[in-house]
Amino acid sequence: MFERIDTFCVRVKDIEKSSQWYEESLGLQVIFKGKGYRILRVGNGSVPLTIEEGETNPSSNQSYPILYSKEIEKTYKKLKEQNVRTSDIHHDEDNYYFDFFDPDHNKLQVCFFNES
Repeated sequence: MFERIDTFCVRVKDIEKSSQWYEESLGLQVIFKGKGYRILRVGNGSVPLTIEEGETNPSSNQSYPILYSKEIEKTYKKLKEQNVRTSDIHHDEDNYYFDFFDPDHNKLQVCFFNES
């Protein structure tokens, strides 16, 4: 569903619940389990996503990962089928993108742009 990730750390309230959500809803694979955090592989990318347990604040401007997908419409549809909350797909001069949210209201974003 995703080819690579640009940023890598998201804070979550409950590491076990969130880890399960990231695995089941997004198809990510846990490659390391630490106390209070998980490192997850995203597609064939070389940079992992780390989820870390702690206080979350959905009203603050927190960092968020931007995941690249060559098939953004297919990815969008799959997330919607998983009942993942998403924004609409947007298009600016250079890329298509949409936001989606995990159970702790952390924002993540998917983008597509022509790499040629």
